[in-house]
Amino acid sequence: MPYKTNLATWDRKEHFQFFRRFEEPFFGVCVEVDCTVAYSRAKERDTSFFLYYLHKSIMAVNQTEPFCYRIVGDDVIVYDHVGASATINRPNGTFGFSYIPYAEDFREFEKLAQDEIERIRITSGLEPATTSEGVIHYSSLPWIKFTSVSHARSFSHADSIPKISFGKMTETDGKRTMPVSVHVHHALMDGFHVSQHLELFQELLNQT
Repeated sequence: MPYKTNLATWDRKEHFQFFRRFEEPFFGVCVEVDCTVAYSRAKERDTSFFLYYLHKSIMAVNQTEPFCYRIVGDDVIVYDHVGASATINRPNGTFGFSYIPYAEDFREFEKLAQDEIERIRITSGLEPATTSEGVIHYSSLPWIKFTSVSHARSFSHADSIPKISFGKMTETDGKRTMPVSVHVHHALMDGFHVSQHLELFQELLNQT
C-alpha cells in the first residue's frame, strides 16, 4: 500500500516546495542505450523485444525509489511498486492506453502484457485502463531514432507521473542501440536519480 512521506523531515523538502510551484515542473533527458544483448536474449526466448525491454525498464523503475513518488494534494505518496501504462498500437493506426501490473518474473509479466495488448487491440477507446497514480506512462516510437521528445500535457491537471519513451533500434557494426527519453517531475527527483535509473536499466539490458 502507498504511504505518505514525512515532509517535515524529508531531505528534499525545500526542493519539493521550490519546484512544485513551477508552471512546467517536468524536465527530461534523452540517451542511447546498448540493447545488443537484450535483443539477442529476446530472440532466444522467442519473445517480443518490446515486452523484454519494457520489463527491464519497469524493473529499473521499481528499484529507483523516486520513480515511485507521486504528488497527491500537498502530500508526497510513495508506492511499494508501480506498473506500466504503455500506449498500444492498433492495426487501424490508432492506439489505446494499457495497464500492465508489475511482475518481477518476466514470463508472468509477459502473460499479463499479452492479455492486455489483446484487449486493447479489439477495442476502440482511448480512456486510460487505470486511474491509479501507481504507473509509469510509457510510449514507443519504433519508427524514429529521436534525439529529443516533448509530451502533450494539460497544465490544469495535476500530474507527477514519470514518462518514458523508446525510439527506433538501429544496428552499426553489430552493435544495437535505441534512444530512450525520460521525463520526470523535478519536485520529486533530480538528474542524479534519473542517471541512477538509466544506469540500472543498462545493467539489466546487459544481463545474460
